Amino acid sequence: MNNICVFCSSSDVVDESYSFIAKNLAEKIAEQNFNLVYGGANVGLMKAVAATAQSNGAKVTGVIPERIKEKGLADNSIDELIVTPDMHSRKAKLEEISDAFIALPGGFGTLEELAEIITLRQLEYHYKPIVILNHNNFYDNLIHFFETLYKEKFAKEEYREVYFVANSADEALKYIKEYKPKKNITKWFNTNF
Repeated sequence: MNNICVFCSSSDVVDESYSFIAKNLAEKIAEQNFNLVYGGANVGLMKAVAATAQSNGAKVTGVIPERIKEKGLADNSIDELIVTPDMHSRKAKLEEISDAFIALPGGFGTLEELAEIITLRQLEYHYKPIVILNHNNFYDNLIHFFETLYKEKFAKEEYREVYFVANSADEALKYIKEYKPKKNITKWFNTNF
């Protein structure tokens, strides 16, 4: 595991505690000799995580769609900036070059990235670790909703094993370092597939 992808917010107006956890995670990514992969923007928690990781010695790679770059939101100070034609290809590139994923608190974009990377794991397009960093109980309602999916049989209970809920950066990185993929979880309830 070398490249950790961090999904997070582009908002500059969130509570300072969210910037703190982003910077804390970035420091620990660098301390433990991981590289950072992220969305490539120079705003919000994205900027906080990238600047902190880079200033602590981690290689930082950003992946940004052309449309967002054109708005002047690309972080040109990072080690590598990959520009993609659109959001779909951005997510594909993030998945391709990353060895693990951590979702910090974020908005609809972060939620979409997290849902897609979990879905790709369900469908066995990858076997990489996925961590939901539940700082400040931010993801409690989402995790509760996941439990509703299991209860109502829209998803198998075994899917709890394709992601890990961490309460701290240390816990998230420990899980990634000790991760052993489980390859016997299939998406469908019907075992004939």
